Amino acid sequence: MLDQATLDGRIVTAALLLAAARPWREVTLLDIAEAAQVTLAEMRRHFSGKGDILAAFARSIDDEVLARQRARTSNTAARDALFEVVMERFDALAPHKPALRAIAEGGGGDLGLLKALLDSQAWMLNAAGIATDGATGPVKVLGLASVYSSVFRTWLDDDDPGLARTMAALDRKLRRGERTMQTVDEVFQGIDRLAGVLRGRTWRQASSTSAAGSETTSSQSPPST
Repeated sequence: MLDQATLDGRIVTAALLLAAARPWREVTLLDIAEAAQVTLAEMRRHFSGKGDILAAFARSIDDEVLARQRARTSNTAARDALFEVVMERFDALAPHKPALRAIAEGGGGDLGLLKALLDSQAWMLNAAGIATDGATGPVKVLGLASVYSSVFRTWLDDDDPGLARTMAALDRKLRRGERTMQTVDEVFQGIDRLAGVLRGRTWRQASSTSAAGSETTSSQSPPST
């Protein structure tokens, strides 16, 4: 929920309202500042550009989705939990669908926005109880980002109140992603086992070399008098 009592909230809201009214590429920073009733100088202290404003909106949706999360039961499958989290995100985005459709069509984005969207996927995974640390963490984040971006396009065109097309697409993509992650986990487990074997072999070789060196030194030492 965007807090209209804050300058950030007013600016983000103004940007979304303008995006819903006309093509996003035509919306300027001055337009957003005037709609939010702030000066460009004030806005610049908070945002570096349109992409930064959208990144702030993405973080506000993160906050809303995370605040809605309930405790998972022990028998809830990770895929089912992630399905619920992503659908919660679409529910939170629903009031802004016209603006998001215009922004998607306008292709407006930058690296700052991309980072914010990847951060969002990491938070969604953790909300579902799926850890994003370790070697496979970035793979999981990128995997969900791919799933989400594909299903997001379906959601934009899904006018069914029950979001049947969106749910079907999400379920299909998550099942496919789950199989891929199982393969990735197996690969990383194999790498870990191989690394452990190599570490043990290297340690044994080093110990053997050290012992052989000690024996050679001992045999070459002059007799004591």
